[in-house]
Amino acid sequence: MSLDLGDLPAPYLSFWRERHVCTLTTPRPNGTPHVVPVGVTYDPEARVARVLANRFSRKVAHVRAATEREGGTARVAVCQFEGRHWATLEGAAVIAAEPERVAEGMRRYEERYGRVPSPNPDRVVIEIRVDRALGSRSFRT
Repeated sequence: MSLDLGDLPAPYLSFWRERHVCTLTTPRPNGTPHVVPVGVTYDPEARVARVLANRFSRKVAHVRAATEREGGTARVAVCQFEGRHWATLEGAAVIAAEPERVAEGMRRYEERYGRVPSPNPDRVVIEIRVDRALGSRSFRT
């Protein structure tokens, strides 16, 4: 079920603050989906989801390649579920390496997951400009 980004139900937003393993789906160069487990944070006011990553990871390479192929846009999705409840956020992703953006991603990760990510000089953040939210019917208001 598609949801209104400007009026997401409180249970949906709460679900995105709870501790869950999520998945990130990125497009491979041949168009097939690459799905990996990740931690995700979501800022509903800015409509930005964030995923911490190593700059040399496949997911980062896929976003960079898709950005080049698609003229600046890499469409990705993040998803989480618990039992029959699921939530997906979709949007255009960019790779951010600026220290302040990585620090913001780490701060939000610590807030959601309750731990500080281990030091990594190769850390970047995948920032997703969310333009679509989907979820199970249990989030219907």
